[in-house]
Amino acid sequence: MRGLNAFAPATRPWLTNTERASNLGRRVTPRICAGLSFFTHRAWGIFCSMHIYTHPEFIRHEVAEGHPERPERLRYLMDHLEREGILEDCPPRLPKDLTDAQILAAHSAEHLQFLQRSEPDQGIVPLDPDTWMGARSLNAARLAASAVCSGVDDVLGGATERVFCAVRPPGHHAEAASAMGFCLLNSVAIAALHALNQPNIERVAILDFDVHHGNGSVDICKGHPEIMVCSSFQHPYYPNRMHDIEQPNIVNTPLLAGSDGDDFRRAITSDWLPAIERHRPDLILVSAGFDAHRLDPLAALNLQEQDFEWITQQIVDLANQYSGGRVVSALEGGYDLDALANSAYAHIKTLM
Repeated sequence: MRGLNAFAPATRPWLTNTERASNLGRRVTPRICAGLSFFTHRAWGIFCSMHIYTHPEFIRHEVAEGHPERPERLRYLMDHLEREGILEDCPPRLPKDLTDAQILAAHSAEHLQFLQRSEPDQGIVPLDPDTWMGARSLNAARLAASAVCSGVDDVLGGATERVFCAVRPPGHHAEAASAMGFCLLNSVAIAALHALNQPNIERVAILDFDVHHGNGSVDICKGHPEIMVCSSFQHPYYPNRMHDIEQPNIVNTPLLAGSDGDDFRRAITSDWLPAIERHRPDLILVSAGFDAHRLDPLAALNLQEQDFEWITQQIVDLANQYSGGRVVSALEGGYDLDALANSAYAHIKTLM
């Protein structure tokens, strides 16, 4: 059994080496659950069957000063999961890099070449007013996509049923031939196409509850009827692209500014649930954005932690019914640090 310092900085893989050195000696308080310490709970054999992927390269992806999609998001989230005992249950795993062929299944060769040409040797450069690259950004984006693909391999191989990928940069705005909206590569779309190349996977669903429409996932997957993309989003709002596509495998669920949890639940129940019942996916992927939270500075929906818990429970129930329980979730947006940490925690606990 590991002691209280089980997740000292040397084993906290979301930190860079410099950050680990600056936090030497940090100790972790054991979680208390129903009056029993976490360690007593563990001795009873109650384990987490979930995998969590992250990597220090995600912290090294640099953006302009004051940018909302900043490295602190991931540090804050992982520290919160550590304090809550999640990472004691589910030690973080490191993904490997993925091949160019996996990327090119979703993105054009010209797009990958553009990213390779644009990456600076030092400093940062803008690709558009919102989207930035530093010297480690493309590697971080590749590893983010690899984390989701690694999660797919885990659930299809029977190692676990649920995976959460704590990644950055996000991916769901990256279209087949363009980076935008903080996103360089579309991790979830890459993973969906990767899954379809595996035995016994004929249909996949991508469920996206980020406050911004998942235009990139729609763009990449609209020509693949075996992939259903369901996206709920504030509308009218950024990115104002791909939200009007009408075809059987694309389910767009717009929500007016000011919509609350009740509005969200009604819309999901009306739009997503019957669509997924028709599609009957063998695997569910989740673009888990938490910027629809009422405290988020980038949008104007009014969801709360219990709403993210609710949508996650719906996803789990659907996965249990159609997908052998298999769910792979990847972090997208969420820019208020407390709202992000608390909402992602609710999401992960429900997945477990």
